Amino acid sequence: MKTYHSFSSLALLTCLTVSLGSSNLTFAEPTKAQQAAINRASSEMASAAKRFLASLPEEQRKAATFKLDSKERDSWYFIPDFAIKDDKRTGLPMTQMTPQQQIFAVTLPATALSHRGFLEMNSIRALEQVLFELEGKDYRNPELYYVSIFGKPDPKGTWGWRFEGHHLSVNVTIVDGKKFSVTPSFFGSNPATVKQGPLKGVEVLKEEQQLALNLVKSFNPDQLAIATIDTAAVDKKLLAKSVIKEVLTTDDPVVDKGLIQHKGIQYADLDPKQQKMLLKLVNAYLGRFRPELLKGTRYLGNLRDGDHLYFAWSGGQKRGEFHYYRIQSKVFLIEFANTQNDANHVHAVFREFDGDFGRDLLKEHFSKHHDK
Repeated sequence: MKTYHSFSSLALLTCLTVSLGSSNLTFAEPTKAQQAAINRASSEMASAAKRFLASLPEEQRKAATFKLDSKERDSWYFIPDFAIKDDKRTGLPMTQMTPQQQIFAVTLPATALSHRGFLEMNSIRALEQVLFELEGKDYRNPELYYVSIFGKPDPKGTWGWRFEGHHLSVNVTIVDGKKFSVTPSFFGSNPATVKQGPLKGVEVLKEEQQLALNLVKSFNPDQLAIATIDTAAVDKKLLAKSVIKEVLTTDDPVVDKGLIQHKGIQYADLDPKQQKMLLKLVNAYLGRFRPELLKGTRYLGNLRDGDHLYFAWSGGQKRGEFHYYRIQSKVFLIEFANTQNDANHVHAVFREFDGDFGRDLLKEHFSKHHDK
């Protein structure tokens, strides 16, 4: 078997050994305990970012840092580098870092992600080695991931960061050291389930797929009819075998609400068991982040109230069949597509209509400071 990159399958195994119904985006005042957790998360992210930057010589530091209001802030991608035609990824790639710098680079997302989220992140990176061994393409590289720091890291400050590469984009914005935004958040997996080699059987985004399949299989015919997207009204370019073939929001800086015409079945039209299933599915996306960080977001942790949630489905209900789903509230949108490589290639994204890259938080922040 051809081996090229130093990040081997063995290395992977070693490193891996509130209610949103309202459109009101005001953050609830945290309790003392919650605030202590928020402060801890903010401090640890700032410390990790500072240590990473301190490990870089001046030229590399310039490549990794940007102003908070720079145009690069919302220039994000989940496709491979070679497929980015009119632009390029921002930040410093791990391919240009020393082993020491790489350690500090992955420490930054480790301060924001949960154990499961960090496992998913590194598994996605490791799949690039699997793809390299299958294809032999140099751009399939577990170290071709970029770190960008926006603004000045400060436990009580306003700044942001991104860790990104093929099939992965983790974006975190910190406002005044106490309010956080974690979108857009993109996790993808190719293959969705590894069919051969040392990682055979690994399914990186299993929860995101299986929980949705369980939910849609529980629908009665009337519920399924309401949830199913009428693809006859969808642009043919967006379809594959009459199934929505990709997350519609793609890597656009702002979610185009006009793309989402069919909301699907409402939370209130599900029975209690199905409601719990839908909430569990949403929390699979939120659960990629550590609890202390979530306490500083508008979600205040796991979602407990599904009022105004909608679930929509397109495609088959079995593994190996193309399928797509989305979940939306007045605040956020989740999309999942498994329509490539014989339904063994997953894209899953968590977006906010007005809050991606902390836009709403930053608008409020700068408005307050401007008024002073």
